[in-house]
Amino acid sequence: MDETDFWQIIDDTREDAEGDPDEQADRLVERLVQLTPDDVIDFARLFEARFQRAYRIDLWGAAHLLLGGASDDSFDYFRCWLIGQGRDVFEGGLHEPDDLADLLPDFDEEEDGEAEDLGYAADEAYEQLTGLPLPEVGGRQPARPAGPALDFDDPDAMAKRFPKLWERYGD
Repeated sequence: MDETDFWQIIDDTREDAEGDPDEQADRLVERLVQLTPDDVIDFARLFEARFQRAYRIDLWGAAHLLLGGASDDSFDYFRCWLIGQGRDVFEGGLHEPDDLADLLPDFDEEEDGEAEDLGYAADEAYEQLTGLPLPEVGGRQPARPAGPALDFDDPDAMAKRFPKLWERYGD
C-alpha cells in the first residue's frame, strides 16, 4: 500500500459515512478487513506517520480554538479526525493551521473535530484478520509537540497567530 492508496481509502470511507466520524471508523474497519494483513500494517504505518507529523503546537492551538479547548486526549482525537478529512484538509492544516478556518467552512465543534475510533481501525481490522494484535508500527510520541511555545490562554497571542480562526472561534 502506498500513500495514494491510503488517502483513497480515507476519502472513500469518509464519503460512504457522509462525514460522520464514528461511521467512517466502522466503514474503515470494513474496508481494511478486505485487505491482506500486510496491507493493514502498511495502512497503520501510514496513519501513524501522519498522526505523529501532526503533533505540533501550532496545530494544537488551532484545535484549541476550533474545539473551545483541547486537552491532550482531545488533541489526539482531533489529529485522527483531521486525517479522516482527507489529504487536502490534512496537508493544508499542517502547512498553515490558521487555514483550517477556510478548509473547514462548516466546522461544528459539537459534531466535528473528534474521531478517536479512526485511530483504532487498523488495530481492529488486523485482529479480525489474524486473531493477533497489530504489531507496533510507529515510534513513541515526543514528550512535547513540535514548534515554539504558544500560550493558548493568551487571547492576544492566539489572535495574532490565528487571525482567521480567532475571528470565527475566539473569545
